[in-house]
Amino acid sequence: MVKILHLSDIHLGSSFSHGRINPETGLNTRLEDFKATLGRCIDRAISEPVDLVLFGGDAFPDATPAPYVKQAFAAQFRRLVDAEIPTVLLVGNHDQHSQGQGGASLGIYRTLGVPGFVVGDGLETHTIHTRNGAIQVITLPWLTRSTLLTRPETEGLSLEAVNQLLIDRLTVALEGEIRRLNPELPTVLLGHLMADKANLGAERFLAVGKGFNIPLSLLTRSCFEYVALGHVHKHQNLNRTNDPPVIYPGSIERVDFSEEKEDKGFVLIELEKGQVKWEFCALPVRAFCTIKVDLSKTDDPQQILIKAIQKHQIEEAVVRLIYQLRSDQLDLINTAELHHLLSSAHTYTIQPELVSQLARPRLPELDGGSSIDPLEALKTYLTSREDLRLIQSEMMEAAQMLLAGEK
Repeated sequence: MVKILHLSDIHLGSSFSHGRINPETGLNTRLEDFKATLGRCIDRAISEPVDLVLFGGDAFPDATPAPYVKQAFAAQFRRLVDAEIPTVLLVGNHDQHSQGQGGASLGIYRTLGVPGFVVGDGLETHTIHTRNGAIQVITLPWLTRSTLLTRPETEGLSLEAVNQLLIDRLTVALEGEIRRLNPELPTVLLGHLMADKANLGAERFLAVGKGFNIPLSLLTRSCFEYVALGHVHKHQNLNRTNDPPVIYPGSIERVDFSEEKEDKGFVLIELEKGQVKWEFCALPVRAFCTIKVDLSKTDDPQQILIKAIQKHQIEEAVVRLIYQLRSDQLDLINTAELHHLLSSAHTYTIQPELVSQLARPRLPELDGGSSIDPLEALKTYLTSREDLRLIQSEMMEAAQMLLAGEK
């Protein structure tokens, strides 16, 4: 039985806007949070001990982190070298240059020849010898269109056709790796990807419009004992029948408020040929807390705000207070008192919003008697949605295809 620790999406060096400078160390407290949480993962790997650590990609927010951030990452993973625990570092989208070529932030581990470390920056099968037997790991790093296709091949094709061509190419390449597997050894697929059944977390904002969705059917192959994924920050198992388990462990720390209610952790796995058991292990991470109050219909907005704050556990949490009010209520808010009430939080922001500024731009009426062009209506709607700006062109193209199919 081979014991494995599977973690992903460390993003060491992110979330600084939710921290403060620690005067004793000179470091942002959120960096210290991420370091401590990563340390707990490595502690567990060593104390078990596990036979193998699989990292599913996205070590840092980008491919060129600051030297002190890279040093903090290396210091923790060096402990695995000292414990003689083999480790596979997969390249994620944030580990690559903007052109999508190579694992810029992780390639140094291959260059230095770190004992027991494998850097997965290509679709490749690695046979890893552990204290409890050999195991095969197929690495599938983050793939972009340019990885599998050339520009002439995609010229004039629709987005749907390009994505299908990408899936076809990947299917052939993955099948080639599967056919070369040793049928006597257990196999894990380690991929940094967006599966088409995944429930998205913050990564929808971090990488929307980049890459492509991979069908779950491509991953649920009988030759795999376990499919270890990275990229999506919300922990989930995409294959409830567990044949094989297709697991996103999620990020190890909360990156922003979109992950406020998500548990964070890693996965422990025990497997042998034809058998697997896995367990999600939650980590004690810093709480995020949103307090949102509509004051526009009250005569005593300050007291309503005070009661709302007192209802929440805010000590040492990252807090945002959002309150909506009318312009004539501005003088009724005692901001100094709010700062005092929130002072026990780790960090906090206060975001007042005037109700007159909350209304969305008026969209065209779409009732049965309207003669407005549907594409114009959709374009107007997308223009009013800042969160959809990056995928506006893809949505317009998809709408055109749907309308064309109806005619």
